[in-house]
Amino acid sequence: MELLRRAAPLLLLAAAACWAQDDRACSCDTNKRTANCTLDSSDVCRCTSIGSQVSVNCKTLTSKCLLMKAEMAGLKKAGRREKPKHAYVDNDGIYDPDCENSGIFKARQCNGTSCWCVNTAGARRTEKSDADLQCSELVRTSWVLIETKHGERNTAVDASVLKTNLKNEFERRYFLNPKYIADVVYEDPYITIELKQNVSQKSAQDVDIADVAYYFEKDVKGDSLLQTGNLNINVNQEPLKFDQVVIYYIDEKPPEFSMKRLTAGVIAVIVVVILAIVAGIIVLVITRKRRGKYEKAEVKEMNEMQRELNS
Repeated sequence: MELLRRAAPLLLLAAAACWAQDDRACSCDTNKRTANCTLDSSDVCRCTSIGSQVSVNCKTLTSKCLLMKAEMAGLKKAGRREKPKHAYVDNDGIYDPDCENSGIFKARQCNGTSCWCVNTAGARRTEKSDADLQCSELVRTSWVLIETKHGERNTAVDASVLKTNLKNEFERRYFLNPKYIADVVYEDPYITIELKQNVSQKSAQDVDIADVAYYFEKDVKGDSLLQTGNLNINVNQEPLKFDQVVIYYIDEKPPEFSMKRLTAGVIAVIVVVILAIVAGIIVLVITRKRRGKYEKAEVKEMNEMQRELNS
């Protein structure tokens, strides 16, 4: 009994500590791929990003690099086999990236013995090379074009209403300042969303347009990264349902691709085109030579006939 009386205060303290810890637990509304979420001293929910152990702020978007890292960690855990060496996934471009502690992509990315340089959106901007490749800087993506289309509707889409509602939803859902939406072009059923954000414009509090594009892409593909609600854009009191999405990235500096690493298929096409042009030139030259010979023969025959008539 005496031992229990002495242990009772310690048990109460332990229980109080557990209750206090539970009170500080939270859920990351802006990123499903997190763990160990707790409120910090400013009551901001901070969580560990899966696959990288980097702390993220759940009041804003998580960087695309950390999101891709977490997705790859989930695929490996699920036992998904690696894709064949030459497999190509259009648009998604998913790979296991190297991220800085701040969450941004490292300028050089590698996969086994292949390395390449990327932009701030994580998109490859050079040919793949060996491990000696040097990437001097992380080139910024300052312009993003989002091409999407909507499904069948009962009502027509008013372009001006679409633009206004889309800007509002991007601000509400992705925390994007509307000034970074340069334009929204509607050509039934296609929608082009133009995001522009120069490095001089972006403040520390602003979300990056490449991250916004990635969140939107995941929403359209039914793999939302957000915990709260779905993408909701209404036009004429009817929800706009997106069918597909393609993202184009334009960097502050042009990409550094060259002809030396073109695939065999592309090289074959170029060779065929060149041979066709050369063959056309040869046929043209031969035709002109034959035509010249025929014209000379005709002139000679006419002269001979004229001399016979005169005689």
